[in-house]
Amino acid sequence: MYCSDGEAKKLICEYGRRVYQRGMVAGNEGNISCRVGPEEVWITPTGESKGYLTEEMLIKTDLNGNILTAGSKAPSSEAKLHYGVYRESEEVMSVFHTHAPFATAYACSRRRPNTKMLPELLGLFGQEIPLAPYGRPGSFEVPESVSPFVKVNHAALLQNHGALSWGPSIKQAYYYMEFLEGCCKTSAIANFVIGAVENIPDEDSVQEILGSFRRDLKMEE
Repeated sequence: MYCSDGEAKKLICEYGRRVYQRGMVAGNEGNISCRVGPEEVWITPTGESKGYLTEEMLIKTDLNGNILTAGSKAPSSEAKLHYGVYRESEEVMSVFHTHAPFATAYACSRRRPNTKMLPELLGLFGQEIPLAPYGRPGSFEVPESVSPFVKVNHAALLQNHGALSWGPSIKQAYYYMEFLEGCCKTSAIANFVIGAVENIPDEDSVQEILGSFRRDLKMEE
């Protein structure tokens, strides 16, 4: 279900403050969008901190990048990435791109965290979190690298770039980003501080959880 324009703007500002306060973005990093129609989204502007957004800063565009609101701000340089995700699934209502430290560290190492270490992570992301091949920021290379994963997961790591999440609401898309960062942090501590990660030992339990994950991919809240 689409948000109204007013609700979309309010929520983008609210969740912009959250990703900033959680340290998932620094300076003017990152971008957030919210869908308000089949071909219309509100998106954060270029060059502005996500922690200090105002509704007047946000830009409404169509999925071809045409600006639908008057104002002095330009859309995020990563807008093509958001449009690409929306084109892949009409059920996606929001997209988050951040440089969350642990997720970005995995992306820069071109490694994936282990989701089989916890039932919650396996249920959220399946057997592995996708690692999208590197694409030049702001180009069509990035959405093309992510498009194969939109219908088979809720998030992806972007090689040498950062993290991406999407969902059926802005709240759910944010939660997937928060869970992704938490997964990467837990995996890093278990692997590189304690020294090893052990998978869930019960294979029947693993398969049952994976079944729930596949059902959840229908993006029904």
